[in-house]
This record gives sequence, structure tokens and C-alpha cells, in this order.
Amino acid sequence: MRVLIVDDEARARKSLRQITLLYAPHLNIVGEANSVASALKAIQEHQPDLVLLDIQLGDGNGFNVLNKSKPYSFQVIFITAYSKHALKAFKVAAIDYILKPIDPEDYLAAIKKSQDRINQESLKERMDLFLQQIKPSEKTIEKISLKTLDSIHIIKVKDIIYCQGEGNYTTFYLLNSGEIVVSKNLREYEDLLPNKLFLRTHQSFLVNSEHILRYDKRDNHGLICTEEHLIPISTRKKELVLKFLKNLY
Repeated sequence: MRVLIVDDEARARKSLRQITLLYAPHLNIVGEANSVASALKAIQEHQPDLVLLDIQLGDGNGFNVLNKSKPYSFQVIFITAYSKHALKAFKVAAIDYILKPIDPEDYLAAIKKSQDRINQESLKERMDLFLQQIKPSEKTIEKISLKTLDSIHIIKVKDIIYCQGEGNYTTFYLLNSGEIVVSKNLREYEDLLPNKLFLRTHQSFLVNSEHILRYDKRDNHGLICTEEHLIPISTRKKELVLKFLKNLY
């Protein structure tokens, strides 16, 4: 892979170069840049496969670089020291990032994802989704990106009927009988999805309250949802579920 390093700190660029030489010598660093202007010039000149992109640059930020580089012909890994709120936005949009100070293991894990050839056709939409999430005016998440082995699915939150977790995997059940399985646990999506909308009814189930049709006292109590999905309610969660529904409706 042809790699371009973009960071306004010379020490940070040197650190990335050294880590690459030590831990990923198969990568070809074709250039460096320290600003929006120099990054755009380097992208045009070197045609990189991957850009390691710092968010804060002297004459702007990494988003300026991307906005002026459309259509994208490269993959992106952000280098960031951003807040917890922004990290949530990265996860919602399935955008890869490395936190400063850079840890070699995190760096190698991000590089491996890039070498797996993430679908570039969805990068623009994922970037738009990311930018939506970091705007202070945004109150809710309207879309979320889900990575599978061979694709990145961008789905509307309102189309999620419920999520079911099993170990390190989560299955999303969508409108029109759609299903998407991702290799992340249910707790991570419970943290990402709006807690005013999604309800944990069971250790393994997270349900979209907009799809709840009724509370059924039969069959050990459960929720009947859109498309006749039956969502179990654990004994421990029963009181919480009833309180949630009472407050909601």
C-alpha cells in the first residue's frame, strides 16, 4: 500500500514513519504533508492508497482535505486526540481512527483493516454521517454504519426493529426481514444507539421502541414488535421495561 502521512507536527510524522518502518515495513510511505494545501498537493502527486490524516492542521483540518479530494481514491485513518463524543461519532460512522499518543498495536490493527480493502464507495456517505454526529446541534443519530466481512452497510436507525447479541456478535433485524451480522458485542451498540429510543429488555436483546406494538403477558411476558417479532423480557428487566413504556406512551 502507498501511504501518505498528514500531520502538522513534525514529531508526530516522524513517530508514524518510525512505527511503520519497525512494525509494518511492507508499507510504502510515499510522502508527508503538514497542512491542507500540502496534503491536497501530495494526494494529487503521489496517488496514495491510504492517508493517515491528522484532524487538526495549521491551515484547517482533515475534513477540509477530504471535502476537496472528492471523489475519494484512497482509504483514510484519522489520527486524533478528540473527545469521547467525537470517538462515538467515529464508531457510528465506521470510520477508522488512531488515538494520540499512537500505540503500535492500535496502529497495526487499523492498517490491517485498511488492507482488507474496505469498500470505498461508501466512504463519502460515512464521512457525511461522521460530520453529522460531531455537530453540537445534532441531538439524535439517524443513521449508523455496520461493518461486515465484505461490506459496510449504512442503515437508518428507524429501520432497526431490534438487535440480538450472542457473544462477540450482534445481529440487526431490520424492516422487510433484513438481517445484518456484525462482529461486535451488543453492549457497544447499546452505547451508540439513542437510549431514549432503544430499550434493553434482556441480556441479549436491544429493541427499538418505535417498533413495539404491544406488551404481551403470555409466554413469560414479551414485546410484540413490527413483523411479529417476539422480544423476550428477562425477570430482572421487567420493571424497567414497564417503566420505560409508561414514560414513553
